[in-house]
Amino acid sequence: MRIGISVLSHKGQNVWENGIGQNVFFLARLFQRLPFVRDVVLIDVGDQASMPPQVDLVAMGLRRLTMREATDEVDVIIEMAGALDAQWLRLMRARGKKVAFLSCGQPYASLIEPSVFEKPSHLGNTDRCDEVWLLPEYAEFAPMMRTLNRCPAYVAPYIWQPHFLEQRIEEVAKVTGIRYGYRPRALESGKKKGFRVAIFEPNISVAKTSSISLLACDEAYRADPSSVQMLHALNTLHMTTHPTMLYLANSLDLVKQHKAVFLGRHDIVGYMAQHADAVISHQWHNDQNYSYLDALYGNYPLIHNSPWLRDVAGAGYYYPGFEAAEGGRQLRLAAETHETQLGDYRIKAQRTFAAVDPFNRANLDGYAALLLRLQGAPA
Repeated sequence: MRIGISVLSHKGQNVWENGIGQNVFFLARLFQRLPFVRDVVLIDVGDQASMPPQVDLVAMGLRRLTMREATDEVDVIIEMAGALDAQWLRLMRARGKKVAFLSCGQPYASLIEPSVFEKPSHLGNTDRCDEVWLLPEYAEFAPMMRTLNRCPAYVAPYIWQPHFLEQRIEEVAKVTGIRYGYRPRALESGKKKGFRVAIFEPNISVAKTSSISLLACDEAYRADPSSVQMLHALNTLHMTTHPTMLYLANSLDLVKQHKAVFLGRHDIVGYMAQHADAVISHQWHNDQNYSYLDALYGNYPLIHNSPWLRDVAGAGYYYPGFEAAEGGRQLRLAAETHETQLGDYRIKAQRTFAAVDPFNRANLDGYAALLLRLQGAPA
């Protein structure tokens, strides 16, 4: 079996722009481990002659091809990080090739938000694939995707490894002399200093925003001012002139006491290593995020509302749903206990990493079954 995975190159590209940019390479490396897979290539629908600088295709054993070059080089096509031409897909399917659309974004938000909020979007032909593959966090949207795309929809394993994270850790350490990872806080008046808390939600979709995290952090500060030293709300700069955001921000005690900053985009490694001690997050039907795993890898306290992360190994400090008050309580709990229970915290994080490792047998078997079923072979 020869597999092609779509990618989208563009000028100034960085593998840290989004999770899907990394996911492609994790999936390609997983496919390379399957005994019935002869070759894996990347089908580039972008406008550059190379992949992001963080990606060494030679070391990964991957080739980058255009759609035309890939025509006679693949048996199975995974449309993933770049939208493939509908006519080309039609041709490939007519020639007996199989196409799976691997949906890595929240399907409902992707469908609804562009029309409701007049945002740019891309919705490909709804008859372009033989199957839709969904990450486990989107399993409940499978019926919608079956109906929309007129084909079966299946759940695919969620995978991650620290390959790019470790690269970035070394880069930052070399430039700044500071190593990514949680460091014990200094004492102030006989008590540990409060956390410098960071929020990394992108704030470009209702699926991942900073609103509940802001409220949770302020709740912790109101209950115990010593628990929070400073709040860093990243990816909020584009919203700071919006009346609703201004109203929300100005209602916070942290803002009134000049203990909050609203910033643009920064990568998690560079920012946490230099400016923050803890991460607080919130999601809506989007509970598998690489940023969570990045934070856990650095042993930073992660206050989150991800049922998946809670269930897989109990990692981080969990609060349910939109319960900002409980999020604040978990932040205060982390401020009080994180350093004394760091060993147990690391163990739970390692179990989580093992569960999402692309070379984990369950993940290899999961994707093998998907590919064999897609090609009509017995799984």
